[in-house]
Amino acid sequence: MIATEDLPLRYHTPPEWAKVVLLDLVALLGDHAHLEKKAASNALELINRWQGIHPPKRWVSILANIARDEAVHLSQVTRILSRLGATIPKTHFNAYAQGLRTIVRKGQGPDELVDRLLAAALIEARSCERFLILSKTIEDPHLAKFYRGLWASEHGHFRVFLTLAKTVRPKDTVQIRWAEWLDHEATVIQAQPPGSRMHSGMGQLANPSSGF
Repeated sequence: MIATEDLPLRYHTPPEWAKVVLLDLVALLGDHAHLEKKAASNALELINRWQGIHPPKRWVSILANIARDEAVHLSQVTRILSRLGATIPKTHFNAYAQGLRTIVRKGQGPDELVDRLLAAALIEARSCERFLILSKTIEDPHLAKFYRGLWASEHGHFRVFLTLAKTVRPKDTVQIRWAEWLDHEATVIQAQPPGSRMHSGMGQLANPSSGF
């Protein structure tokens, strides 16, 4: 059995979120497609950009596998869009991801790498939570099954990015920074405006949670 409690998020999305975003399924899927595309690009960028920081063994193969998974997800989402007579929007802006990355320690070598890995872990964790909520709300059984499957994949990616961060810096150091990122993410996600996006906010319906 899977549950959102398996994730360390500081803020838990209320079930009502799914009802709001599903008011425009095509817009939600278009946003989702761009997120999968960006996730694949991010994994590939990490392969190339950080080779000089003594990455752990199998660094390339681990990240290449994640990029492959995200590319498969992108293909799946685009097929669903096609069945609905739609395509991926030409432009996309993710204010949530932009807000998260405001605390990345740019230009600080291994510390920047840790932050980028933790940001990736959090994006996967939040997406994972939202996929599960959607799977419990969507009436279409095929879409519900699709999002349940994505839950398992993104949960694995979240754990991989967090584990990789702990190979770049000592585990205790990363754990302290991870707590700071969790607090930051809870603030950023609640500040997002509502709408049919995977990382949208709830506006007046948002209720902070102190759960971990």
